[in-house]
Amino acid sequence: MAAGGGADGALPELGRYIVARPIYNEVNFQEENERRLVVPKTLRERVQKTCSCSKKKAIQVTKTLLPILEWLPKYRVKEWLLSDVISGISTGLVATLQGLAYALLVGVPIGYGLYSAFFPILPYFFLGTSRHISVGPFPVVSLMVGSVVLSMAPDENFRVLSSNLTGLNKTLIDTDARDAQRVLISSTVSFLVGIIQLLFGVFQIGFIVRYLADPLVGGFTTAAAFQVLVSQLKIVLNVPTANYNGVLSIIYTLIEIFQNIAKTNIADLIAGLLTIFICMVVKEINDRFKHKIPVPIPIEVIVTIVATGISYGADLEKKYNAGIVKHIPSGFLPPINPAVGMFGDIIASSFSIAIVAYAIAVSVGKVYATKYDYAIDGNQEFIAFGISNIFSGAFSCFAATTALSRTAVQESTGGKTQVAGIISAAIVLIAIVALGKLLEPLQKSVLAAVVIANLKGMFMQIGDVPRLWRQSKADAMIWVFTCIASIILGLDLGLLAGLVFALLTVVLRVQFPSWGSLGNISGTDLYKSIKEYKNVVEPEGVKILRFSSPIFYANIDGLRSSLKSTVGFDAMRVYNKRLKALRKIQKLIKKGKLKATKNGIISDFGTANEAFEPDEDPEDPEELDIPTKEVEIQVDWNSELPVKVNVPKVPFHSLIFDFGAVSFLDVVAVRVMKTILKEFERIDVKVYIASHLDHIIKTLEHCAFFDDKIKTEIFFLTVHDAVLHIQNQIMHRDIQDPIFEKISLMQESTEPIDLLETHQNEELDVQEEAMRRLAS
Repeated sequence: MAAGGGADGALPELGRYIVARPIYNEVNFQEENERRLVVPKTLRERVQKTCSCSKKKAIQVTKTLLPILEWLPKYRVKEWLLSDVISGISTGLVATLQGLAYALLVGVPIGYGLYSAFFPILPYFFLGTSRHISVGPFPVVSLMVGSVVLSMAPDENFRVLSSNLTGLNKTLIDTDARDAQRVLISSTVSFLVGIIQLLFGVFQIGFIVRYLADPLVGGFTTAAAFQVLVSQLKIVLNVPTANYNGVLSIIYTLIEIFQNIAKTNIADLIAGLLTIFICMVVKEINDRFKHKIPVPIPIEVIVTIVATGISYGADLEKKYNAGIVKHIPSGFLPPINPAVGMFGDIIASSFSIAIVAYAIAVSVGKVYATKYDYAIDGNQEFIAFGISNIFSGAFSCFAATTALSRTAVQESTGGKTQVAGIISAAIVLIAIVALGKLLEPLQKSVLAAVVIANLKGMFMQIGDVPRLWRQSKADAMIWVFTCIASIILGLDLGLLAGLVFALLTVVLRVQFPSWGSLGNISGTDLYKSIKEYKNVVEPEGVKILRFSSPIFYANIDGLRSSLKSTVGFDAMRVYNKRLKALRKIQKLIKKGKLKATKNGIISDFGTANEAFEPDEDPEDPEELDIPTKEVEIQVDWNSELPVKVNVPKVPFHSLIFDFGAVSFLDVVAVRVMKTILKEFERIDVKVYIASHLDHIIKTLEHCAFFDDKIKTEIFFLTVHDAVLHIQNQIMHRDIQDPIFEKISLMQESTEPIDLLETHQNEELDVQEEAMRRLAS
């Protein structure tokens, strides 16, 4: 509570607070504060609640599965319709060009890119929860699909012998059969990706994407941008190269491109370079003056129209052997069945594509959802994209997600809802039905250049690495490792390697967490690291250890190591050294060199004390199990001993574990903690645990942590509670210590002291008595 004001009505000093309360350990806190009784529901009750149905629940479930029922009735026609129409037309033009361009990445005929820009939008309009993303092809996902397509249907599988009039045989590639097989593979991949995404959504496991951290996604997409750049470079240059896939494929492709660089088609190169330059300049203008330009300049559309006109008018194919689109089918193809027999070969790649496609879409969607204050349902997005990909896969499309540039166009041109998306689909539909033939003279190098120009945003992510390095070196290493692995190993293996590396960094950070010895800031209840703060003082006779991690089997050695560093010794070694000293004292007593009394141990008067012998005898564990009888003797283990045994000093009497950052303990950790408590109890050090979470007590109870000696009284709500309790105990404790090593050495006494008044001649075996107390 805040400190109150004085009697004169002065305002209270709000910069300080004063609290008066009892010292709480777990027991007395539970006595004063009653817990809420939580009765867990039975399995039958949970199933009954899940399967129960009411009108309200039915409506809620229907709106969850069909989000359009939630936002369409609230659609503001007068305010939003015009903006959505303008946005839809602009986005549709861009989607048309990007669909054609991204088909090159997949390795299928260009016309199928138009189908992939049209069909996925239709299911998402009804099922998606994002109002702003533009659904369709994306270069990274297209390239991942293309790697599967090229690995399963390489050109070598479709070589045929052809005879000419001279009788010479020539090897040709059956392009019709090759293209048909590649379309079947890409559509089957899309279908299987949709099934995986749908299952993830149905079983509510959208959380799996959380393991794709932002640094990992950034490194992966940057590597994918390099892969896309190289794959499109050969199209811009129009040089013949083989289709490589897998490990080091990008290296092999670059080598072959430079080997054949002399065969570059100048017309395609000039068209490509001009397209890249113009697109990037105009996109930069759009970004810098987006507040002044009502609608971004659709430069891809303008460049494509101009390039098509130039190619047609100059007849670039015949005069300069330029590579052109040639044929774009008009209308739609009938639905086809997926090749179920391929599922076994493409399941691993499809899983990667499903996760990456979803992660990209949800990441982009959340940006705009936050900006416009609405929520995205992750599991429903899985369902929406799953059904979209299943539906589009049946119509010969490749896998869809969202494109950053296309979504930016849809949002920046005023798009408010997915009405803009459905209008963009209508624009693509017009291109499929009526405008496809007009684009047949278009050079492929122009489409490849459009793809490269749209990679600028992904390449700019390289600038994140220095910032990440300053903020978190581990995250920066994840970014760099994932990027390099994806470039060298390929996108599928690279993503897997990056994910494993990211998880490994988490494991290492948990396995080797931060820890520190704490001290008190004078006059407060605050405890900070004694290494980091100057005005921090350790409480007298108390050591405080904070371990900032869950404690489990992997880091239990780290806990022991940090404990040893904090206290300065190994409790088990101290205990064994004390036993060794007791054995030597026993030998000297039997030789008559020392005498045991109830006040301690003394040497014979006038006799040389031979007790100071070198500590060279090996420890004999067999001497520990000697039956003995009760004894009252004392030894001050921190003073000079009559035997030359190096017994480490224990300069404190209490040890506190700060469990404020310990979220859980496993069975191994509970067992080790119990061992630690017993080890320190045997050397007269009391152990306390403070700032623990409530469920830690339940875990300890379930693991049989508590017994006759270890009770819940050692658990305190805060470190300060434990320290105050220890100080109170020190003030009121009895002089006599009940632990077995109650021996004090009296080396300077000149006359013997009787051990017992009624039995003066009774011999006393110190070793036996100490061992008996130890065994108990």
